[in-house]
Amino acid sequence: MEKQTTNVLRIGGYMLKWLLITAILGVVMGSLSAFFLNSLTFVTNLRLTHTWLLFLLPVSGAIFAYLYTNYGGNSSRGNNLVIDQGNGGEERVPLRLIPLTLFGTITTHLFGGSVGREGTAVQMGGALADNLSRVFKLNQLEREILIISGISAGFSSVFGTPLAGTLFGLEVLAIGKVRTEALFPSFFAAIFANLMTESFGIVHVHYPMGEIPAWSGSLFGKLMLAGIVFGLCGWVFSRSIVFLKKVYANWFTNPVLRNFIGGAIVVLVAVVLQTQRYLGLSLSLLQDAFNGNAHPFDFLGKLGFTILSLGAGFQGGEVTPLFEIGATLGASLAPILHVSVPFLAGLGFIGVFSGATNTPIACFIMGVELFGSEAAVYFFLICLVSFMCSGNNGIYSAQQVSIKKGIFFTPVLESFRNKRK
Repeated sequence: MEKQTTNVLRIGGYMLKWLLITAILGVVMGSLSAFFLNSLTFVTNLRLTHTWLLFLLPVSGAIFAYLYTNYGGNSSRGNNLVIDQGNGGEERVPLRLIPLTLFGTITTHLFGGSVGREGTAVQMGGALADNLSRVFKLNQLEREILIISGISAGFSSVFGTPLAGTLFGLEVLAIGKVRTEALFPSFFAAIFANLMTESFGIVHVHYPMGEIPAWSGSLFGKLMLAGIVFGLCGWVFSRSIVFLKKVYANWFTNPVLRNFIGGAIVVLVAVVLQTQRYLGLSLSLLQDAFNGNAHPFDFLGKLGFTILSLGAGFQGGEVTPLFEIGATLGASLAPILHVSVPFLAGLGFIGVFSGATNTPIACFIMGVELFGSEAAVYFFLICLVSFMCSGNNGIYSAQQVSIKKGIFFTPVLESFRNKRK
C-alpha cells in the first residue's frame, strides 16, 4: 500500500511539473505564433498590393545572410540544430535564433520568397524550450523532452493541429523511432500553444474534401498509384533543395553573395514567366485545388519556386509549400485517375508532406484533424505508401535513420535464400 501511494505521488508530481513547464512554453510559443501569423497576413497583403517589392528580395536575403553569418552563431543550422538537440546533442540553441528566424521569414514573405511557416515555428519552439530547460535546471533527458515539446508547440500553434503537432515532435527526430517518453509534455505543450494562438483571434482555414467515395478494388489501385507519385514528389522536393544548396555553396562561398544571387534568380524566373502566382505563401493555390480551379502544372510552379528560394538559403519552412504542391498535384491527377478532385487534393495535401518529412503518423492525424475522420483509412494508406516511396532522407538532414525503410523484409529474404542453398 505504501509503495502504491509513493508511485501515485511520484506520477502526480511528474504530471504537475510538466503541466507547469509546458504551460509556460505554450503561452510564450502561442503568443509568438499569433504575432507571426498576423504578420504574415499583413506582409502578404502588402506584397500583393505592391508587386514591385519582389525586386527587393535579393537585398533582404543578403541582409539576413549577413546577420546570420556575423551574429547568428550556430543559428544558421535552423531546424537541424533543434532536431540534433532533441536527439541528445549538446549545443546550445541561442535565444537570438527567435528574432533571426521570425523576422527573416517575415521579410522573405514580404519580398516574395516561396517559403512556408513551420520551420520558423519549430525553431522558435526549440529555442524557447532549450532556454527554459536551463531556467528549470533540467537534466539531459528532460532537456530533450522539453525540446521535443517545443517542436510540438510550434507546429501545433502555427497550423491549428494539436494532435498532429504532438506526434510530429515525437516522430520527426528519427525514422523508425517515436519518442513516447515525451508524449505527455508534448501533448500539453501543443494544446496550450494552440489555445494561446487562438485566443488572439487566429482562425485556421479548413478545406472541404467533398463526398468521400466508397471503398473498391479500383479505388485501391488508383490510390496506391497516387501514393507512389506523392512519395516520389516528396523525394524530388527534398533532394532538389539539398542539391541546389550544394551548388550554391560551391559556386559562392560568401553566404551574403549566395543569398543575393539566389534571390536575383527567383526574381528573374518570376519576371520571365510573368507570374507571381507561386511566390510567398500562395494560399490561393490551396483554394483553387479544392475548388477544382487549379492549373494543370501548378504543382511544378510551386515546387520550382520553393526549391529556388530555400536552396538559396532564404528563411522559412517547407511544410506549407508541401501542402500546396501536394494538393495541386492531387488536383491534377484526379481527372487522369477519374477520382473526385477535392478528395485527391486532400490526400495529396498530406501525402507529399508525409513523403518529404518521413512523419506518416503525424500526417495521418493531421488529415483527420483538418478533413475529418470519414476518410481516415484513405489518409493512412496514402501517408504510408508515400512514406515508403520517398527514400530514407527527407527535408531535415539532421533526422536520424534508426531503421531504414524496408529493413523488415531482410530477415525473411535471408531465410528464403538460406533454404534455397
